Amino acid sequence: MEMAMAADELKSVLNRLRRAQGQIAGIIKMIEDGRDCEDVITQLAAVSRALDRAGFAIIATGLQHCMADGAQAAGDRDQMRARLEKLFLSLA
Repeated sequence: MEMAMAADELKSVLNRLRRAQGQIAGIIKMIEDGRDCEDVITQLAAVSRALDRAGFAIIATGLQHCMADGAQAAGDRDQMRARLEKLFLSLA
């Protein structure tokens, strides 16, 4: 499934992913420095949420594009719905 994304949507997703990348680097440093496990877990949870939000933003964009292309045949819509549902569940 190809989901073309507008530049502003893509920029937002990329910013989230770059932020998560920085958080992961910070978590690695925390572990190397022997930081408290509660602090590490808190940061891991934050990264997980950031990645989930990036994924949901990509899926939502795909949904938006699918709805805009409302002239699809019913079979195509059913197939697209199943694929998008599978993507949502993969992030759950």
